[in-house]
Amino acid sequence: MSDIPSRISLREVGPRDGLQNEDPVPTPAKIALIDRLGHTGVSRIEAVSFVRPDAIPQMADADEVWAGVARVPTVRYSALAPNLRGARRALDAGFTEVEVVVSASDTHNRKNVNRSTEQSLDEIAVVIDEAHQRGATCQVIVSTAWGCPYEGDVPVDRVLWAAGRAVADGADSVSFGDTTGMATPRRVRDLVGGFRFRHPDTPLNLHFHNTRGTGLANVLAALELGVDDFDASVGGLGGCPYAPGATGNIATEELVHMERIVGRELPSQVLRAGPRTRTIPA
Repeated sequence: MSDIPSRISLREVGPRDGLQNEDPVPTPAKIALIDRLGHTGVSRIEAVSFVRPDAIPQMADADEVWAGVARVPTVRYSALAPNLRGARRALDAGFTEVEVVVSASDTHNRKNVNRSTEQSLDEIAVVIDEAHQRGATCQVIVSTAWGCPYEGDVPVDRVLWAAGRAVADGADSVSFGDTTGMATPRRVRDLVGGFRFRHPDTPLNLHFHNTRGTGLANVLAALELGVDDFDASVGGLGGCPYAPGATGNIATEELVHMERIVGRELPSQVLRAGPRTRTIPA
């Protein structure tokens, strides 16, 4: 067990993962959200994803959103893509950090992008090469890393195989996504430990959903293994259109105005209870 890191790196994924499971949000509101997030002190924001509009209509305005963002020089912005076509759109739009996603679960991958996991990994090798040729980095996100709504538990060896392919093909970093909120601290230790043993020098990000209330416990388990890079979403927004029942990400507690943007109360406990240091006026 490593010493718990004294600092972590947090990527705010609310504008992309947070909004993709909501009713479509107007483009100006998305731009306003990203602009406000850029001034909260977060250093990394996942801004948009480049996907087929008929597949995820909530992200159909990715180009317009990105064109309208008042970019903060100290913030690193990234875009997610499910395939080579989407990655090229992200690179053409000027992104220098691209995330490409593949599901460890073959069934989920077919539901998501209509191809097998292995076929997606073959294409991801091309994405990595093209990103590097164009001066960008490429992170490979292995989703359904702890479970699939169609297959149930996903074996650790299956996830490590997918991640290993990405590392061998030159991925700059790897992320494990708990798409369905099926991770538990013990299973986090199993997967992260296995990955660290095989790829000790590859940067690792973790993306937890709080579907069953274990999100922060999973973060603690990962911290105890030395992981210091996590995703979180403003107000706990999020979900997955291809993972029935998957609720929001672990929450970053900023920007209460988001309740007005999406038109519903957000699940974040801190939004309800306030910060730990808040006291009742005498």
